Amino acid sequence: MLSNALANKTIFLTGSSVVMSVKELITQHGGQVYCYPLIETVEKETNEDQIYLCNLTAYNWLIFTSQNAVKYFVNKLERALITLPSTIKIAAVGEKTAALLKKHGYLIHFIPTVYSADVFIKEFQLQSNERALFVRGSMAKSTIRDGTGADEWTVYETHAHQRYVEDLKERIRNVPNPVVIFASPSAVDVYANEVATSIAWDQVKIASIGHITTAALANYGITPSVQPKIYTMQAVIEQLILEESPT
Repeated sequence: MLSNALANKTIFLTGSSVVMSVKELITQHGGQVYCYPLIETVEKETNEDQIYLCNLTAYNWLIFTSQNAVKYFVNKLERALITLPSTIKIAAVGEKTAALLKKHGYLIHFIPTVYSADVFIKEFQLQSNERALFVRGSMAKSTIRDGTGADEWTVYETHAHQRYVEDLKERIRNVPNPVVIFASPSAVDVYANEVATSIAWDQVKIASIGHITTAALANYGITPSVQPKIYTMQAVIEQLILEESPT
């Protein structure tokens, strides 16, 4: 039986993509949910693409840390009519990233125990005779490159998304018990610069996915009320439900 744990709660998702199952989970438990993406991604197309597409067989591993990287990588392969060689192994950070790779027919050969780049480089073992290619977005830090020696291919760029800022502020001001969920440092920065300047941080409950996002919040003196050990949107909602459920 579903609880009514999120009744009178209004949850704001600020990422560039939204999983329908998460929205359903929120409404099933009595909450309202709004999606106001504070960042957007666009494919990056440069001469570098052709270089990497023509030299994929030089790599033993491909490393993905986001669904967007998978999406734009697949787009590039499909346009070039290239099939990924079966000899290449794939490492994925995050269950959603892995799921999207599997959806496109790719086998996953390595996933870290915690979905973060710093844990990845501790657990991932690249042999001395192997080469890896990190398929990344423009905002990805150098952690994986520095920790593994992987080459980097930037397949998409992340930009601040101003379109929804005013609507988000207006909605927060007029709903009960707003909860804002952040899934990336980029979204935190946009919120801090565009929203928190007129709506105090303590007027909302903050939830964070991942310790990197939490560190970005700490830069503004904010400690999230919700930060699950599992770095997924599903885990955030489940923790909210657990905390709000009657004992």
